[in-house]
Amino acid sequence: MSEAATTAIVEWFGAHLPDAWKERAPEVIVDDDEILVLIDLGAEHGSAAAEKIAVKDFRKSTRDQRMDIADEAQATFHRKVSWGVRTGDTGRLFTHLSIPAMTRLRIKERRVLDTLVGAGVARSRSDALAWCVKTVGKNMDEWLADLDEALEKVAEVRDKGPS
Repeated sequence: MSEAATTAIVEWFGAHLPDAWKERAPEVIVDDDEILVLIDLGAEHGSAAAEKIAVKDFRKSTRDQRMDIADEAQATFHRKVSWGVRTGDTGRLFTHLSIPAMTRLRIKERRVLDTLVGAGVARSRSDALAWCVKTVGKNMDEWLADLDEALEKVAEVRDKGPS
């Protein structure tokens, strides 16, 4: 997905979200299949129980408005729109996609997944692979950011080239 397309989607949500939802900059995460909008409710709720209640109240009170925005965005961008919130230490996704990813693995790679299943870290090879991807993502944020930046530069150079 191009940087320009991602920017257009983020700007669209910036223009269409209610001001109250933008007090603390919402995060809009985009890929080829999904747009995930994370609303930050702040951390001033005090206890974990209060945070949980704030998340539940936001979800219930904003459902119709979120669905209207999602319907318009889905028609415009041809991607599923998912929603979530953060407040203090509590985060919750209300809706999100779980997209299957087909891969071919050799015996040594399957052994890694089978070991994770055998150790109880994951329930299946699919869960084990998802765990591996999440773990790499958490531990490799800086490297992934550098890689994303390099890919953006490649796209810029490609766009400047002959058509």
